[in-house]
Amino acid sequence: MLNFDDHAAAIDEPKTARMEQRTKPHVKAQIQQAAYLLGVDETTFVTSVALERAQATIADHERTVLTAEDREVVLAALENPAPPTDALREIMAMHDARVVKGD
Repeated sequence: MLNFDDHAAAIDEPKTARMEQRTKPHVKAQIQQAAYLLGVDETTFVTSVALERAQATIADHERTVLTAEDREVVLAALENPAPPTDALREIMAMHDARVVKGD
């Protein structure tokens, strides 16, 4: 039996949400075989693998990786910002007119 890390097992909450999907028989058979080889049931296998992929996808979208050259461009722009354009001044005036500032 191969090593299997159940990513959903550590989440301490009741299993009350349901998920259901249709798939091709060949896909289902492969999922069943993989779950069997790992010694877990299909629900545990699918949930854990889907959660792991979901977490990776979210992390990829929350992080921006810059090359060294890109990093230098960003830092230079932060150190020497361009003067505000008329469009920026206009949008900031609209913001100031709509947002109540608290003290």
